[in-house]
Amino acid sequence: MMSLEIKNLHVEHEGKEILKDLNLTLEAGKVHALMGPNGSGKSTLAYALMGHPKYRITDGEILLDGKDISELSADERAKLGLFLSFQNPVSVSGVTLSNFLRQAYNSIHSDKLSLLEFRRILGKKAKELNLDESFLSRYLNEGFSGGEKKKAEILQLLVLNPRVTVLDETDSGLDIDSLKLVSEGINKFMNKDKIVLVITHYKRILELVKPDKISVIAEGKIVREGSSDLVDELEREGYGWVGG
Repeated sequence: MMSLEIKNLHVEHEGKEILKDLNLTLEAGKVHALMGPNGSGKSTLAYALMGHPKYRITDGEILLDGKDISELSADERAKLGLFLSFQNPVSVSGVTLSNFLRQAYNSIHSDKLSLLEFRRILGKKAKELNLDESFLSRYLNEGFSGGEKKKAEILQLLVLNPRVTVLDETDSGLDIDSLKLVSEGINKFMNKDKIVLVITHYKRILELVKPDKISVIAEGKIVREGSSDLVDELEREGYGWVGG
């Protein structure tokens, strides 16, 4: 069974240590939620997992199926099946969402798809998210609303079909209808061979994408783990009680 193990991870960003001896294990077939206050290291962990060059691992390991991937580049990790949905996706003028996704798919999969085959898959996945076909011809994230950006991220998830998915505050800025649609996309994607890590501040997405385990990060390390009851405690009490 596939697993992603993060052992004694230390990460620096712009000369400042953000993650400090962080340990976390993610298992296939399970949705894992990561919660914590602002500045606790949630997004830093996401970027470190994907190999962002500005987030330097100074110690520790990231083990995918027992193999340390902490020295691999972002594109090498993507080819192994890692995917990050960004909190604030960037706009790319002149590149349509359709063309971007086709290039991304062919860059990480050995089975290169013809244009016709890809359009058939893309159309099916877009329909699952209730996205109009015209949406696919728009430039990537240019002029997109917050909800449209998040839907585009989930469309990427469904099309690229990664093994390990990190969703960095995918629920931020979504209205109720968009949140339901995004959550449905995540639930359709999830199966026994996938790992999904949902990074969030809020309970509402976790009521729709039900996590198997909750972890709380504070001051750069995991300080609490538990079931959905832990989310209820955080909703009532905030983060002050979890400690560092």
